[in-house]
Amino acid sequence: MTSPATANAAEPVLQVRAVPGMARFDAAEWDACATSPETLASGDETFNPFTCHAFLSALEESGCVSRRTGWLPLHVRVEREGKLVGAAPCYLKSHSQGEYVFDHGWADAYERAGGSYYPKLQVSVPFTPVTGPRFLIAPGEDPDTAAAAIVAGLRALRSETDASSIHVTFMREREAAQARALGMLPRVDQQFHWLNEGYAGFDDFLGALASRKRKAIRRERREALSAGLTVEHRTGSDIREADWDAFYEFYRDTGARKWGRPYLNRTFFSLIGERMAERILLVIARNGDTPIAGAINFIGDTALYGRNWGCIEDHPFLHFEVCYYQAIDFALARGLQRVEAGAQGEHKLARGYRPVPMHSAHDIADPALARAVADYLERERGAVRAGIAEYERMSPFRQTCEEAGE
Repeated sequence: MTSPATANAAEPVLQVRAVPGMARFDAAEWDACATSPETLASGDETFNPFTCHAFLSALEESGCVSRRTGWLPLHVRVEREGKLVGAAPCYLKSHSQGEYVFDHGWADAYERAGGSYYPKLQVSVPFTPVTGPRFLIAPGEDPDTAAAAIVAGLRALRSETDASSIHVTFMREREAAQARALGMLPRVDQQFHWLNEGYAGFDDFLGALASRKRKAIRRERREALSAGLTVEHRTGSDIREADWDAFYEFYRDTGARKWGRPYLNRTFFSLIGERMAERILLVIARNGDTPIAGAINFIGDTALYGRNWGCIEDHPFLHFEVCYYQAIDFALARGLQRVEAGAQGEHKLARGYRPVPMHSAHDIADPALARAVADYLERERGAVRAGIAEYERMSPFRQTCEEAGE
């Protein structure tokens, strides 16, 4: 697919084409777009581990992302006279699995009405419910012009592939505004993130909580390791293949119970271990010398991203310790501003994680389906806003100065 995009008549026309795989992009060229000030303007993160070439290419080279798995890479590339202007990680999908922004109801309704919802185009990082850049802009380029070219390219690609719709998920707030201005339908959801308010350490964080919540967390941390378990952090060159072997067993057990089969294979973990180990934190719990549970986190410049967890022994509160409290410990030690612990999970609220909005944008070819989805999204946005407000009222943080003397 190659299509011209709107440009000033005095300037060379932008060309947009679909690229079947990350191997067709120069890694330095892609990463320059993913980390440029034009891409990340107004954001606090200068590096997102999930949109770097190393992560996305590992998904493809390992076979986790392919036509066979229902994630056919068709990345959007915007060029001016052969030079990269912008890009977007895009996939032609034959299902709605591994996305975490749910449109199964839309698909069912459209199929019942006689339409074909699949294939569809998904602009996202597969299997990764983490906000990050989706419209990647080359340094020095105008962000709005490049975003408009990317969306125009996506719409041309939708027509060429006979896809029903375009879905840009877990996008940054500015990109959501750009997509809205270009006629895409906005969607808002929410997650729970831990926010570092300048705490000197874990006890300082606990001091900001109401007494009952503070005591509950201390009890959970004690009981999680009361059977003599130990916890260690591994990152960079400290991560060995044996650690990946152990973690994959944990991950495979969780994946089998949640989804029927894991999304990621063992090869993927070796690839990211080779390419971006300094951006990875493995938290491993041991019973004696035996690893029994673990969580993988990715390290950004200002955030820690918790992704997958699993265990082969059940211990009370071990999940909270390995996934949430150890992540907070690490973030405090590194001076990171927040911990993102993945999708869903109201139980995170009581452990000091706060509700934050998530943004996506959707573009549907069939006008009737588009009208129905637009109506649904308007009502959903109101419900999400109300839900966030209610979660804030349920916050474990001290609301008054009544405990100031403790």
